Amino acid sequence: MSREKLLIIDGSSYLYRAFYASGGLTTSKGFPTGAIFGVTSMLKGLWERNKANYVAVVFDPRGPTIRNDWYEHYKANRNEMPKDLVTQLDGIKCIIKALGFQIMEFSYYEADDVIGTLAKYGEENKLAVRIASPDKDMAQLVNKNITIFDEQKKNEWDEIGVKDKFGIPPSLIVDYLTLIGDTSDNVPGVHKIGPKTAVKLLEKYGSLEQILSDSKNIPGKIGTNIEEAKSYIGLSKKLVTIINNVPIKIDLNDLKPKERDIESLKNLYEKFELKTFLKEITESSSLKAEYETIFTLESLNRCVEKIKKRKIFALDLETTSLDPNIAKIVGISLAWEEGKAVYIPLGHDYKDAPTQLNESDVYNLILPLLKNPSLKKIGHNLKYDHAVFMSNGIDLRGITHDTMLQSYINNSTDNRHDLNSVAERILGVLPTSYEKVTENLNDGEGFEKVPIDAATKYAGEDAELALRINNRLFPKISENESLKKIYSDIEVPLISVLSKMEMKGVLIDSEMLKRHSRELKSKMLALETKAYTLAGEPFNISSPKQIQEILFNKMKIPIIAKTPKGQPSTSESVLNDLSKDHELPKIILDYRSIAKLCSTYTDKLPKQVNKKTGRIHGSFHQAVTSTGRLSSSNPNLQNIPIRTEEGKKVREAFRAPSDKILIAADYSQIELRIMAHISRDKALVNAFTEEQDIHSATAAEVFDTDLSNVSFEQRRAAKAINFGLIYGMSSFGLAKQLDITRNEAQNYIEIYFSRYPKIKQYMEDIRKIAAESGYVETIFGRRLYINNINSSQARLRQYAERTAINAPMQGSAADLIKMAMISADHLIKEFNFDASLILQVHDELVFEVNKSCSDNFKIHLKNCMEDIATLSVPLKVSVGVGDNWGSAH
Repeated sequence: MSREKLLIIDGSSYLYRAFYASGGLTTSKGFPTGAIFGVTSMLKGLWERNKANYVAVVFDPRGPTIRNDWYEHYKANRNEMPKDLVTQLDGIKCIIKALGFQIMEFSYYEADDVIGTLAKYGEENKLAVRIASPDKDMAQLVNKNITIFDEQKKNEWDEIGVKDKFGIPPSLIVDYLTLIGDTSDNVPGVHKIGPKTAVKLLEKYGSLEQILSDSKNIPGKIGTNIEEAKSYIGLSKKLVTIINNVPIKIDLNDLKPKERDIESLKNLYEKFELKTFLKEITESSSLKAEYETIFTLESLNRCVEKIKKRKIFALDLETTSLDPNIAKIVGISLAWEEGKAVYIPLGHDYKDAPTQLNESDVYNLILPLLKNPSLKKIGHNLKYDHAVFMSNGIDLRGITHDTMLQSYINNSTDNRHDLNSVAERILGVLPTSYEKVTENLNDGEGFEKVPIDAATKYAGEDAELALRINNRLFPKISENESLKKIYSDIEVPLISVLSKMEMKGVLIDSEMLKRHSRELKSKMLALETKAYTLAGEPFNISSPKQIQEILFNKMKIPIIAKTPKGQPSTSESVLNDLSKDHELPKIILDYRSIAKLCSTYTDKLPKQVNKKTGRIHGSFHQAVTSTGRLSSSNPNLQNIPIRTEEGKKVREAFRAPSDKILIAADYSQIELRIMAHISRDKALVNAFTEEQDIHSATAAEVFDTDLSNVSFEQRRAAKAINFGLIYGMSSFGLAKQLDITRNEAQNYIEIYFSRYPKIKQYMEDIRKIAAESGYVETIFGRRLYINNINSSQARLRQYAERTAINAPMQGSAADLIKMAMISADHLIKEFNFDASLILQVHDELVFEVNKSCSDNFKIHLKNCMEDIATLSVPLKVSVGVGDNWGSAH
């Protein structure tokens, strides 16, 4: 008989995690709700997956605790709880109570101590105790009856788990924490003893007590430091030990989860404008779904006829691989009404698997559905399904709705747009995860080994949930005509364009890259040798710790910034500043830059060539960035340096086949042109309309000189101002970039705004718009939500204001390049050009084009991109041609 369970939730840890993950959310009146939303979401999901007989949510009390009596400096380094979080506490606790959970908070004792006491009580009452907490200190509580878990990081520690994680059993965790100390709580450890050394000592001696008794025989600095620590080590141990006998009365009946207080939850969700959770209550999310496995052609034919009548259906593919080029279709799920779905198994291959329909028979029946553009398709991340179908010779047409893109359009700053997250957010439903359905498979086995019953539940749910999400999200998007156009006219048509681009792939010259790698490694070796000479000794040039030692301890270079842990920073910006006066930081920066180029591109790209196609097939993502821009991975093409010779050589390795050439079309100064359009500043609009060099024109204005007399330095300064200000750069940032005083930089900015007054007006207006509505819009109506715009923390608010200034530019540029991709796709079809879009990077499109039609295509492409939208300034596209990307760009 299984034991009853006690679930203890570390509410304080979840509180801070939720606050920093979703801190920018506010109501329409500006009241912060990020922590309220985050904690509610976390708790609901946590409970759904970890239901127990008894549950308690534990919080830290406000004010000092018993440990402050023991040690006045305890947690002295901790900042006060942010005001925006304090204001949300009452709302969070009201929701927790309305959800039916007991809150435990005991003055004078930390949440850890209450958790420790509850855990001991649960163990004494023969309960299986599980503690939900990301706090490593909790490991000391673990035994055969008590486990710790952190769902977000997928950690679960029983006794073996603690040993695997820390290298020591739970019984030694207190000793371990005592030795290493805790800087965040201001608990002193033994100087120079970190986690690895602490584990070695405990493995050797068996306990802290034995280490202390034999410290005189421990050689070197470690033994000396332990001797010195004896004066305070007892206090440190007391501070890190969780108290398990807090004088609280515990009644198991109080810890039984109660029925949700629906009325209270409704009122609270309405008050804090938590529409997702409100929908979960007001709409039926307890729909009992029926998922049927199709084993006969008669059954499949009935489904086909029903879909034809509905004229809209959701679909989802289960495959053998995430790479569409090699993925084989294992099964297809279809859904055309809420609560129902079917799964057609095609390639399940395991012992005793039931007989499945013949693949060709299935396709004979469903191909007319898939290829019919009049039958509307719904799915989640249909780009993948489109690519898999294409790889299998099927042209999926009629793609109308993608719930991943609906979630993204609805709010691009939501952290996740995967199906499980969207279903939980929109429907209050937590679907079966892929990890769960494949948990019993062996390494190297794919979905084809999943039993058909489990596959039907999983795949049917995916299709049916997409249908349900669409029925709720698309009407919401349709309430705003601009958002609907962004979704229906840009994002959805882009699905097939991106899918084709990824499947086409790009040729690279692997041998050239290998040669380039050897050259780069030779440069790295030379830089290493030079660095050792300057340092007077060899050191690990990739180790921040050793760089700290050399620069700041040995060479006595001034420390200009520190890490959050108080160590001298060796970040790129710090080394950049130091390199103005010292040679070694510059060499370290050059080394880092080349090393990154090697690891990310010259070494890696040849390994990413698909054996089947001989090309690299990168992934381009529509629902990642907050601005609407595409991102890419495998490889990440957005980060190839274009200003260094080494970076340019990487681009030269992207090649055209012998009978073709590459054509690169790049929007010129697109964000500045959008700024001119949005601000309507006369001087800036005129400069673009008259086709002046915009940076020289700005320099002429700022430095009050004739256009023909603008110097190189003046143009450079004007360029920094032009681009800096559209990113919300301050006088401090401009001073740093131009290496001038802050007063000089402020003077430049003031003169700039006096010459371009409408730009200043735009910046002031957009801050107010963002603060009032919580979002800004692109010129086409895409909404870009601005987190922390009303934060009481100046640093967060100022960053949000800079984001608000730039987001309409970046977002509008994203819209334009996506529109250009769709238009170019139509162009290729209309004129039957032998041309393929193969890359999209920043404001640039790259095409692989047959030489015989390249001249004609180039003219049409330039016109189609420049005519994609009518702004108050002309759009300009520079088009280059070459046998490689480097020469075409």
